[in-house]
Amino acid sequence: MKKILTLVSAGFAGGVIALVCFFYLDQNQDPKLYEENQPPRAILASGATDEPGFNFVTAAKRGTPTVVNINVEESRTMANQRIRERNNEPFGFFNFHDFFGYDNYPRQGAGSGVVISEDGYIVTNNHVVEGGDIITVSFDEKEYRGKLVGADPSTDLALLKIDATGLEYAEFADSDDVEVGEWVVAIGNPFSYLKSTVTAGIVSAKGRDIDILKNDKAIEEFIQTDAAINPGNSGGALVNIEGELIGINTAIATPTGVYAGYSFAIPANLVKRVIDDIKENGNIERGRLGVRGRTVDEIIQNENKLAVDYGFLVELVDNGSGAQFAGILPGDVIVEANKNKIMNFEDLYELIQFAKVGDTINLVVLRKNKELEIPVYLKRGI
Repeated sequence: MKKILTLVSAGFAGGVIALVCFFYLDQNQDPKLYEENQPPRAILASGATDEPGFNFVTAAKRGTPTVVNINVEESRTMANQRIRERNNEPFGFFNFHDFFGYDNYPRQGAGSGVVISEDGYIVTNNHVVEGGDIITVSFDEKEYRGKLVGADPSTDLALLKIDATGLEYAEFADSDDVEVGEWVVAIGNPFSYLKSTVTAGIVSAKGRDIDILKNDKAIEEFIQTDAAINPGNSGGALVNIEGELIGINTAIATPTGVYAGYSFAIPANLVKRVIDDIKENGNIERGRLGVRGRTVDEIIQNENKLAVDYGFLVELVDNGSGAQFAGILPGDVIVEANKNKIMNFEDLYELIQFAKVGDTINLVVLRKNKELEIPVYLKRGI
């Protein structure tokens, strides 16, 4: 009996000692090692963060109320004037579109626009309102007669005004900050039965020149996206995920006439610059310098024995242009314009691309390696 009690006591004492050692070692265990040795734990994704998941709801909520439908009609008076002008042209009677008499009726079209102020200024594409004099701007529940403030065909932009106040309007973002690969949302209001269409995509490229504006002074710096845009969405908004305006949807590249993966928007910074100009001056007609030539490089410098290895060499002056009337001659090298150094053609183009008829460009040219200051008054294209 004594042996049994001795064994039981020894076993109990050993158990107590083992339990004490376990707790002591557990308290001194390195927490990192302990965690790393544990099997992975599953957690609910919804509980992983307090931030909401990524979506386009904010962009749609902020952008949709600012995008309107624009319906444009040609009055009978305007249609009759167009028909008379067409018939006065050589072979105008045989105009293809008029072969079946279609052009003998007033034209009609529709597109979208973006409200940019609470007092009723609306920006859209020039091609949406071009050729019509009856403009109707439609919100979800209300219609207004729109007035054309002015247009700029070279950028395909137009500014409308309606008699309204307290409107929700788009906030401009800095489109220079837009990154390739950034998510964007295209919002249109094309037809009465397709109000407020919203599509999403990414920015595919910036500064695209696709030669779609048939204008010898066209300014194309499009933002390219893969957001679906179809006819009727022209003039609508391209917004970032915060709902800020980064562009005006303008064109699609397609072999079929419907969306095929490429759409283009005029950058917001360009829109703002042009619209401010239209507000101040009305219709904009871009001026034309009227010179053609090449950027000066080492070869041209040696061939013409020039004192500089930069600038723009004038090789042709257009008849009737501002440059001709100012006295610019072939062989002149333009080295400065409005106190900005001209290193190449791109410098000259960038400086004058927004110039208007009536503006004066102060040039410094080298003629036989002597500097001349020549002011050029820009005229209409001939």
